[in-house]
Amino acid sequence: MTEERARYSDAELEEFRILIQEKIDKAERDLALIRENFINNQNNGTDDTSPTFKAFEEGAETLSKEQNAILAARQEKFIRDLKNALIRIKNKTYGVCRVTGNLIAKDRLKAVPHATLSIEAKNMQK
Repeated sequence: MTEERARYSDAELEEFRILIQEKIDKAERDLALIRENFINNQNNGTDDTSPTFKAFEEGAETLSKEQNAILAARQEKFIRDLKNALIRIKNKTYGVCRVTGNLIAKDRLKAVPHATLSIEAKNMQK
């Protein structure tokens, strides 16, 4: 059983800050790749292909653009959630469950560093 503490220590918060900053950097690189892929898909040079093939390709291209947009939106939300976690670190409220007020387990925060709910609170939602 974990001891009940009000918050993580400054040293622990710094560990999480480093972890989160690394995740933000990677997520921003991934988002740039998604956007670059979207731009590169704009012109596939199908002007001289048959009309039937072109219709299939345009359908696939539309689907690909939608998938890219969904991926980009998810990535943007992930980055926003991570940046919000950095704000909580600065405010020294990081790792405190917003439902129970207890500390979120370190293992959970390492796996999901932007978590705002403990496993107990998450299970209560189901």
